[in-house]
Amino acid sequence: MSELNSPASRPATAPTAVTSARGFGAHVTPAGLEVNVFAAHASALELCILTPDEGCASGWAEDRIAMSGPVHGVWHVVVPGAGAGTHYGLRAHGTWDLEAGLRHNPNKLLVDPYARGIVGEMTYGPASVGYKSPTGPGALGAEHITEMSEIDSLGAVPISVVVDSTFRPPEEARPRTPWADTVIYEAHVRGLTQNLPGVPDELRGTYAGLAHPVTIAYLKDLGVTAIELLPIHASVSEPHLAARDMINYWGYNTLGFFAPHADYAMASSREAGAGAVLDEVKGMVTLLHEAGLEVLLDVVYNHTCEGGADGLHVSWRGLDNTSYYLHDGGSPARLADVTGTGNTLDFRRNRVIQLALDSLRYWATEVGIDGFRFDLAVTLGRGHDGFSPDHPFLVGLATDPVLSSLKLIAEPWDMGPGGWRTGQFPAPFAEWNDHFRGAARQFWLSDPAGATHGHPGHGVRDLATRLAGSVDLFGFSDPMLSRGPGASINFVTAHDGFTMGDLTAYEHKHNAANGEDNRDGTNDNRAWNHGIEGNDHVDDYGQEINALRRRSHRNLLATMLFAAGTPMITAGDEFGRSQSGNNNPYCQDNEISWVDWDLSGHQRDLLATTTYLLGLRSAHPGLRPTQFYRGKPYPDLPEGGVDLAWYTDHGVPLTDSEWHDPAVKTLQMVRNCPTPGGSPVMVMLNGSLDQVEVTLAETHTHSWELVWDSTWEHPGDRDEFGGIWRDGTWTGNGVGTGAPRAPGGITSIEPLSTRLYVAIG
Repeated sequence: MSELNSPASRPATAPTAVTSARGFGAHVTPAGLEVNVFAAHASALELCILTPDEGCASGWAEDRIAMSGPVHGVWHVVVPGAGAGTHYGLRAHGTWDLEAGLRHNPNKLLVDPYARGIVGEMTYGPASVGYKSPTGPGALGAEHITEMSEIDSLGAVPISVVVDSTFRPPEEARPRTPWADTVIYEAHVRGLTQNLPGVPDELRGTYAGLAHPVTIAYLKDLGVTAIELLPIHASVSEPHLAARDMINYWGYNTLGFFAPHADYAMASSREAGAGAVLDEVKGMVTLLHEAGLEVLLDVVYNHTCEGGADGLHVSWRGLDNTSYYLHDGGSPARLADVTGTGNTLDFRRNRVIQLALDSLRYWATEVGIDGFRFDLAVTLGRGHDGFSPDHPFLVGLATDPVLSSLKLIAEPWDMGPGGWRTGQFPAPFAEWNDHFRGAARQFWLSDPAGATHGHPGHGVRDLATRLAGSVDLFGFSDPMLSRGPGASINFVTAHDGFTMGDLTAYEHKHNAANGEDNRDGTNDNRAWNHGIEGNDHVDDYGQEINALRRRSHRNLLATMLFAAGTPMITAGDEFGRSQSGNNNPYCQDNEISWVDWDLSGHQRDLLATTTYLLGLRSAHPGLRPTQFYRGKPYPDLPEGGVDLAWYTDHGVPLTDSEWHDPAVKTLQMVRNCPTPGGSPVMVMLNGSLDQVEVTLAETHTHSWELVWDSTWEHPGDRDEFGGIWRDGTWTGNGVGTGAPRAPGGITSIEPLSTRLYVAIG
């Protein structure tokens, strides 16, 4: 078999009509390998069957087979005798016309957009771009791209692999955790287990390591119900990172929407081939399901790894640049970039929408994934007139019999015009609530930091709205209030930004390790270092700063876990993981990003606190409501027992002027519970720098048990400082934090602290 046959050397073996009942991509059938590919503007398409051959310069022998078509833009071929494990690629013939946005170049081997397996490394030299360049992607700039490259890319780019896995995680094993009971744990496959004690060396940083009994036991003991994985779709790094011998660690640079990222598989799986890599992923999902844990994927359908006009030429760009990518409609054709990555997939196009829906359905049905978090989801809802909640893609998700029953989470923004759309996605979507993130940081960090310099701050109104479920954002549905507070994904941190520990230790980003002169990463951190920047010299100034930092950390955790909505914890925040002030470690595949499991005593205390708080949330339905509050009585509550009430430090309802007063920093939030056997709960906040005497709210119940205080370093402190306030009498083990000081239910709450009381009797 020659290394490079002529395009017409082998005719198609299938009829000219396209048989697409099996869908796009490569499928093993009794007749052979059936392949369907969309490339509407190509004049010819070739399927390239590849066989390892050390005698060829590229390392591969190539048999080119002409495909039939196009019929409605679809090309088709059946190859008798070919099956699972076949390595293949595509070559597209057609017009090279930069003015029209057409970039067909048959010298470039292309990855099948529907490939279930992808192998091989990406090189970043002249072979990996479609235009003539002396060095490779990003070197010339779009304005200098003219001629088509004549360099063949075989051997320099990844290759598609046919996968025919028959194993599926059992459908009946899906946990299907209700939204009200869901706690999401955002993690990176490699970063979570790379240093986790007890995980065998060969499993660390792998799919199998994530499903190891040690990892599962940790997640179960912590009390989370779902793990949300940063992207595991096949991805490659940006050229500028490769030039610095770095990688895109986070994986937001997709090469294939159907293939798992092979680098996260065990070495033995990678050696066995793409099918074994997929089976390792399925095995991971199966074991997590058996443990009662849901698996959510962070997915990136808004752009691809090919970058801007001077970027890579490895798949969609070569097949049909104008159909797959959003252009500005001008002449010459220019890419429209609303993602900040150089390209944007065009969700005005039916085939792009189909690509995303087919990918999601594949991961849901074949791999058993329980839900998806959509990166820059506004891009996916952009039509000719901008974002619309009635966009065909969003309608497709909401009506698909498989996908609509899963957890769908939008990151409700992108970088285009009108790109911030928090609260505007339709049911059944939940959304990352950036307003919650901002309010929690503002109240517990930015405002106290400002108060040390005499600034007034923002009061309690915004934080109270977030604690109550953000009805101002998610209540405007049809019918009104139908989405419920579970639609709000309440988070303080995510992979993108400071860790929770760094929020309390740094006020400025320290991203020098990224090699971008500290220009990358957000400047809107709303952090507070409590007087000293970083951790290096804090011990020289005594332990008071560290103690206050830990209290701030506990306040942030409690705000997230006590609020109405769905909490999301970033891996390591449960015990104060640090990234040394790096708030954008997307390219740090090292100790900066990996979870450090060598915990200090204070970190173990914080882990115990997080576990305890999650236990309180699970035990008390009043902390996880299923409906928005209306400030009205529940039908089965005693007279005067409204579903939600707010009180000042004097124990009386807040007035309108107090809601708008930036000087008000203390608040009592009483939430009743309609669940049979559920108890009312009271969250007490003091966001001021001073100790405050608080009169406990006069409600329909006068018996409150103090179950947690953020001044407690460990939940075991409840044995010393906890107690019960009943009919004007305090019963407890001491007169410390939480004990009323005088008749009338007056208690003293420490500066910058949170309490949780549960009604009894």
